[in-house]
Amino acid sequence: MATGSGRVRFNVGGKIFETTTTTLANAGRNSMLGALLDDDWNLRSSTGEYFIDRNPACFGVLLDLLRSGELHLPPNISEKLLYREALFYGLLDHVRSARWGPFDGNRLHLAASVAGGAPGDGTAVRASPDGGCCIAHGSVAHVYDWMLDEHHPINLDYQQINDVGYIDSGNIVVTARERPGRADGGMGLFSSSSGELRHRFRVSHDNKVKTFTAGALSFSNSTFKIFASCKGRCNEYGIGVWDQITGSQLDFFYQPPGCSFGDADKLQWIEGDSFLMVATLFPRTDNCSIGILDFREKNMVWSWTDEGTVATASLDEKRVLHAIVMEDNRSVCVVNQYEDLGFLDLRSNVGGVRWSSRSKLMKGKVRGEESCYPKLVMHNGQLFSSMNDSISVFCGPEWVLTTTLRTSFGGPICDFSIGGDRLFALHSEENVFDMWESPTEPIL
Repeated sequence: MATGSGRVRFNVGGKIFETTTTTLANAGRNSMLGALLDDDWNLRSSTGEYFIDRNPACFGVLLDLLRSGELHLPPNISEKLLYREALFYGLLDHVRSARWGPFDGNRLHLAASVAGGAPGDGTAVRASPDGGCCIAHGSVAHVYDWMLDEHHPINLDYQQINDVGYIDSGNIVVTARERPGRADGGMGLFSSSSGELRHRFRVSHDNKVKTFTAGALSFSNSTFKIFASCKGRCNEYGIGVWDQITGSQLDFFYQPPGCSFGDADKLQWIEGDSFLMVATLFPRTDNCSIGILDFREKNMVWSWTDEGTVATASLDEKRVLHAIVMEDNRSVCVVNQYEDLGFLDLRSNVGGVRWSSRSKLMKGKVRGEESCYPKLVMHNGQLFSSMNDSISVFCGPEWVLTTTLRTSFGGPICDFSIGGDRLFALHSEENVFDMWESPTEPIL
């Protein structure tokens, strides 16, 4: 394919480019240009060059990206045109890597703020694996690709969406509330590009298919399972399990007496132990409860509740509003209405929350000001906590506050999500979501 000196010539849309096999190798064998290094390719013309009937200006930008690792876009070339050409050559991942760097909560900068198209408060935001996101508003889920172009929405015809989540960049699972007197609700798999329903998940009890309300979602990518909290009409409350590939129901963990699995606010798959955390939190229920489930033994291996401790509590009592398992620390991290972090020891079933007070961060809040309940996310060893209009980042063994992310538009943050090396934050007042990303590392 190459000349004796390792040089390669291209005729792209009538313009001649000359490069080396070393530069083409940077594209990777899964790309069109990298595949040209294969000896089985013999597409050169009689003049010894490869002819490609594509945009020459974009080809020059992409070729320079392979040479230098940096993306320089001239003002006469639109981003969408370059992305289209990069997709043709199989270089989209290279372009994305040059646009933003590996995720680091301490290096994030606000890259975009997008006004949504739906009225009312948002329910949830979920980041996709490729850097896009999905925003749930009422009965509609708005889907954005990694360029933040909106695709066809997922419309559930007035069914209230409870949660959304990505199986992969092309497939979204949506859970919904069952309406009285109608055989709807439940859970479906939708195309992220077209919004079309691909599969409806069923729940069977005593070999009979039942209608149900599906709530919180979690995924196990190693075992290809989907978990969802479920509420049926005949006390069929618990956690359902489905196969991601076939869509068939695999299991159902019925809630034991005194538990509220069907009303769970938060599910989290614990990869190292193959357990599932189920958390039912204030204000959905008066009492907060957190359990760790082992589906193999149908057993709850760890649990905690504040029942009995809040009966005489004052209005200022700390209430658990969100929770996540921190596998490396063998603990559950919780947060209260004062943005205090607390920790529960997973190695013991006794003992209460060990609170780490951070109330001084709330001094700027005006009494009576509208707020949203805090959320927690753990990502790459960093802990993220939202409160009102900001997101705090904590690092190190003592979880020291290192960064605060804040914007002045949109009001309090009602939800946020991390994925595809980006952080998405959904605001409650102005129907706006923000996209944060880390800049690329400088090339010396």
